[in-house]
Amino acid sequence: MGEQERMVEAILFASAEPVSVKELTERMPHGADPAEALVHLRKRYEGRGVNLCRIGDAWAMRTATDLGFLMQRETVETRKLSRAAIETLAIIAYHQPVTRAEIEEIRGVSVSRGTVDQLLEMEWIRFGRRKMTPGRPVTFVVTSEFLDHFGLENARDLPGLKELRAAGLLENRPPPGALDLVSEENDGDAAVEGQSELFED
Repeated sequence: MGEQERMVEAILFASAEPVSVKELTERMPHGADPAEALVHLRKRYEGRGVNLCRIGDAWAMRTATDLGFLMQRETVETRKLSRAAIETLAIIAYHQPVTRAEIEEIRGVSVSRGTVDQLLEMEWIRFGRRKMTPGRPVTFVVTSEFLDHFGLENARDLPGLKELRAAGLLENRPPPGALDLVSEENDGDAAVEGQSELFED
């Protein structure tokens, strides 16, 4: 019986899920009695840091309930935002209160429901007042949690174009194709000169 207890102990210790008596019987040598071994094993583990617990029709090794506090640990979960979520969040922060249609107009693409839901779930945005326009669309605004996360007192403290360029978050040169577009409408030299003025601080 001592050897059978060791076998049951080894199986339960290595298993992530509770193990039934039937499963123990199938794994152990022919003629073994895992049910009786469990009875002895349960008594042996009484009062220890790990207990043998019955869970439904199965058995498992579990930390003693009074020592559960030792197993708790606080972890910081890092969640990466998608590019679409970052763009949507930036538009809401800089243009609030803003409707979904206005966000889509600024981004140039449709905003998926999942992107908005993720930002709402993170409590970085919330629903604002409805706009007094046809259909009375709902607006979005940033929350105090958003401001707290980025160390802002209010949305007016968001960095401007100069600060964003200084931090390297915005390029000083025009977007690709912009020069070609202007040069078609104007003379070459005048176009480049006018374009550089558009992107000067």
